[in-house]
Amino acid sequence: MTTQQDTRPSAATKPVRWAADAVATMREGARLRLDYSAQSLWRVDRMIDDLRRERTPYAAVETMLRGLGAYAGEVIVRQTGAEWWTAGGDHWIRTPDGRMWDPIDEARRCFAGDGSLRLLCRDATEAAGPRT
Repeated sequence: MTTQQDTRPSAATKPVRWAADAVATMREGARLRLDYSAQSLWRVDRMIDDLRRERTPYAAVETMLRGLGAYAGEVIVRQTGAEWWTAGGDHWIRTPDGRMWDPIDEARRCFAGDGSLRLLCRDATEAAGPRT
């Protein structure tokens, strides 16, 4: 029997896969273990900041940034019970309080030097309140 907790909306299909790919890539390539905790986003922010400071071309990290943004979204989903939403090829998460968050774009802003996945997660989880 399938319960509601066992199923995910179809909007989650791609971001969940992107997040899993990012976790595997970071584990194998950068020896960085990501465990879907809010604390792990400190390491993700630091790694993105390092790439920016090394002046890595955006085209070289575009797919990785999408995956790391999806990873941050999954952290928020798991902590708050949020859901993935999609329209026009873009993906956001909607927390139980009805607010929409764009962790994938936040990863891009982080790479540009004007964002933080850790702070996005903190704001989204505080806004959503405790998960019941």
